[in-house]
Amino acid sequence: MRIDSFQEPLREKTMKVLAVNGSPRKDGNTQILIDEALKEIKKKGIETESISIADYDIKPCNGCERCFTKSWDCPIKDDAKIVLKKMVAADGLLIGSPVYCGGVTAQLKALLDRSVMPYNSSEFKDKVGGAITVGGAKNGGQELTLLQLNTFFLMFDMVVASAEGGFYGGMATGGDKGDVKRDKEGLDKARGTGRRMAHLLSK
Repeated sequence: MRIDSFQEPLREKTMKVLAVNGSPRKDGNTQILIDEALKEIKKKGIETESISIADYDIKPCNGCERCFTKSWDCPIKDDAKIVLKKMVAADGLLIGSPVYCGGVTAQLKALLDRSVMPYNSSEFKDKVGGAITVGGAKNGGQELTLLQLNTFFLMFDMVVASAEGGFYGGMATGGDKGDVKRDKEGLDKARGTGRRMAHLLSK
């Protein structure tokens, strides 16, 4: 056999899911739900990473529209690009937020708005997106928050993962830190979101 005819077998790309905790409080109910979803994803051999928005300085968009002209061109000096680059590098995005005034937190909304930086170059296209939320009471804005996150995914041409069974995503109830551990149905929906993401990524 000629040496120059040898080709190394192609290695399969390892899929990765990045989880973004949009709560300003670290290691609370939102993180508990995210961790439950990530456990299901890991079972399928998918790499995971979890970050907390509380560890980053992300300022609101100032509407200058420079990034509309040139992708990633933003005059604001903060950590937004660091987080967005991590999101671009992942195959799936699991985004969680507690309900604040019927929607995502201000900190997470700032990141979502700043995501216009990679928008024009379609760098989130065909990634799998999963949403998780927790509210302080039943019917406390969880569905609206999930729809806000799923709308973000759809805007970026992503594939939206349900929580299995046609639900919008992982939705739970919990006020004080750790309360969500008593919401068995909510924990199951978070796990279901992870399983659905893993299924879509394995296709």
